[in-house]
Amino acid sequence: MSDPVSPNIRRLTYADLPQVIAIERRAFPTPWSLAMFVLELSKPSGVCLAADGPDGILGYCVCSRYDTVWHIMNVSVDPGHRREGIASALLAALIDRVGEADPRFTLEVRTSNAGAIALYERHGFRAAGLRRRYYQDNGEDAVIMWRTPATLRGRLDDVPNAVDPLRRVV
Repeated sequence: MSDPVSPNIRRLTYADLPQVIAIERRAFPTPWSLAMFVLELSKPSGVCLAADGPDGILGYCVCSRYDTVWHIMNVSVDPGHRREGIASALLAALIDRVGEADPRFTLEVRTSNAGAIALYERHGFRAAGLRRRYYQDNGEDAVIMWRTPATLRGRLDDVPNAVDPLRRVV
């Protein structure tokens, strides 16, 4: 693990996409295409952030708004800079930039990705469902996680159709 860095969090731009695509390819078995990033950056209701370090982009976050819910589509950190607080800084900046009273966020994460699940839980997300065979590369299930006023109190009262797939008391 590298020494921790304190990233500068800023808006992700089209000019960043070559670095983003390179990280995406190193980080995921089925990376997003350039067209997928261009589409998300073109949405006026989205929030796309980059975490800059001394030598370029260390990570990024892509989030789109659908009606009253923010859907976190992609959070990634360059594999050489993981466990340095970069994803946490991106999530905190995203939540801060959305800035509305009691915003609602949702996301999907691989059931095997215990580190990411723990990260999201530290930011007030709770498991509230499962998407069977969600990931195309291996058919792995995804945990559906939500961050709402209720999840911040450890409950799922305001999450639609919530069932804790991790089998914890709700």
